Amino acid sequence: MNERKHRVLLIAQRLFIKKGFAATSVQDILDESHISKGTFYNYFSSKNECLMTILSHAQEMTDARRKELMIGKDPADREIFAKQIAVWMEINREHQLVPLFEAIFHSKDPELRDFIKKHHMEELSWLSRRLVDLYGREAEPYALDGAIMVVGMFKHFINVWVSSLKEEINLFQLINFILCRTDSIMLNMIQTKDKLLGDRIYLPDNEVSYDDFCTKEKILERLSFFSDSLEEEQKGKQYVDFLIDEIQSDHPRVHLTETVLKAFGGVFTSTPLEIEAKELAFSISNFISA
Repeated sequence: MNERKHRVLLIAQRLFIKKGFAATSVQDILDESHISKGTFYNYFSSKNECLMTILSHAQEMTDARRKELMIGKDPADREIFAKQIAVWMEINREHQLVPLFEAIFHSKDPELRDFIKKHHMEELSWLSRRLVDLYGREAEPYALDGAIMVVGMFKHFINVWVSSLKEEINLFQLINFILCRTDSIMLNMIQTKDKLLGDRIYLPDNEVSYDDFCTKEKILERLSFFSDSLEEEQKGKQYVDFLIDEIQSDHPRVHLTETVLKAFGGVFTSTPLEIEAKELAFSISNFISA
């Protein structure tokens, strides 16, 4: 995403939160962004698409940060899983996304409602796969039921916590409490072979196959393109040069490279290059650990 489009999205997001999505017009966005109507419609086909792009970008950031947390880690690591769950809540809070989701929830627009349904099913799909990572392949038939219960527990605990206690949520206390309950739920379902929805509901497989992106040639090509886009970001260029040298080596230093990958992703946090940097770091981690 280029800088100008990114800026328009930030302005539109601020207006949607301040005035409400329904009350914000395209003209409001044009006035605040100082762009023409033609430029806006070159970026987005409608106000709806502008809102959906904001939320999709947040989901892409969530996916990228979750993948970054997995670099050099065991997929069954419970602490990593807890941090991955926290990422989505933290991004919601950082970018004040709750009012935007509420605007869609209360909307009767079929396009927006289909979008939020797809988003919800993709999150359930991710959570289901991660529950299998934690509890093993035998948990697969029960993972969707478990994911639905986990999401339900989070939503209701957060609603009660915020409305009744009137205090900021202790995120990791809540996550760890729910994961302890999840242990009992998942292990009992596996033991009793009891499932409700199981494989009766189709979940989108939004996991990208990284085989084509993790070859030495493809990674070096992506690093080269990434370096060309950095301009004055000298720290980022230093990391790119180091990573190119390690990938070209016959014996890359895995531990040192993974340490640099985490720093590399951090340099671009909250910038238009964040998603690309973290996706690239994840691909490089897969390559050197293969």
